[in-house]
Amino acid sequence: MDFSRVELSEQDAAFREEVRDFLNTHVTDEVRRRDRETGDNFDEGVHLAMGAGGWLRREMNTGREGGMTRVQRRLWDLERRRVRVPWVTWGTTAIVAGSVREFGCPELREEVLPRIETGEVRLCLGYTEPEGGSDVATCKTRAVRDGDTWIINGSKMFTTGAHNCQYVFLITNTDPAARKHKSLTMFLVPLDTPGIEIQGIRTVDGDRTNIVYYTDVRIADRYRLGEVNGGWQVLLHPLSVEHGMVDADTDGLQDVSIMVHQGTMAATAVDRATEIAAREGPDGRRLLDDGAVAYRLGRGIARMEAALSAPNMFGRVALAQAMRDISPDLMDLLGAAAALPIDADGAVDEGGAEYVYRWAPLCGIYGGTLEVFRNMIAEHVLGLGRAHYGATPAKVS
Repeated sequence: MDFSRVELSEQDAAFREEVRDFLNTHVTDEVRRRDRETGDNFDEGVHLAMGAGGWLRREMNTGREGGMTRVQRRLWDLERRRVRVPWVTWGTTAIVAGSVREFGCPELREEVLPRIETGEVRLCLGYTEPEGGSDVATCKTRAVRDGDTWIINGSKMFTTGAHNCQYVFLITNTDPAARKHKSLTMFLVPLDTPGIEIQGIRTVDGDRTNIVYYTDVRIADRYRLGEVNGGWQVLLHPLSVEHGMVDADTDGLQDVSIMVHQGTMAATAVDRATEIAAREGPDGRRLLDDGAVAYRLGRGIARMEAALSAPNMFGRVALAQAMRDISPDLMDLLGAAAALPIDADGAVDEGGAEYVYRWAPLCGIYGGTLEVFRNMIAEHVLGLGRAHYGATPAKVS
């Protein structure tokens, strides 16, 4: 692993200043306050400004003509993270855009892709069902063909960003008699279609997600992505990206795993707690002088560093588990005032430990539970075979 410092060229240094000027202008304290209140993790004004300024187009074309270079893309990602740009809806849009480009018909590509680059169109993920758990292939939402159209009935949970998006990347069952991975068809469904109802749900960390109901939703066949009953092939790459199963590029200019954004916020909370522990109190003593405090903070720092260095799916599991284990320690070490959220009078560490404490459990279920990912590592990486969930055989006396 190469830990050498990247020296920026004059062009890249100028690019970084351009990015900072743009973000400091548009990502204001008011934007961040509004995002905390709504839990949307999206700001339309900022997003449209990114589109109008060509930033979304340049990001989507990284490494290609008219796009960012790899170094510029890394700078763009780091600077957005530094100022806490509301990001989730653009993340789901970027995941799906590649599937639209690869599997959409020409009319659909022309309708959607140019407006993604301007920020006018955003895309969300319609995977999980109320009774489906982490296995998206056990899909019950039905799509039935009727001539040149399809009629869709069903419901989806955790369709984050649906209320701010124009299309949903929807997995449906088009052949209930077939094996589950051979029964799926993907659609890009316009969310303003009659029969779609979006209901908001607030999570324990304050984020907004949605349950979406589809009742006799009729769409044209041109909104189908890929072959009928060939949806698993369409879904495979976006699902792999969300699961963190895609290896980072070898140039070192990419997060080594998914969840680094969440892990970086947790690491920042640990750093703030350490800084507070190192301050002298009114009696001249420091929390850090207590050996137990120093040990627990040191253990937390080491855990976060190790988790942030773990690649692909290993990193996803390590980061989510580290956040779950470390955040209670931070709350305990900082005392009762750590329970106060950001903006509350008397809150310590800008509410960082309190937020990570609420956020950590959800990071262990995004895109699938930690238990599911551990089984995937055991089966596909370590070769330990499939997990057995059946009843334990009775012992023979």
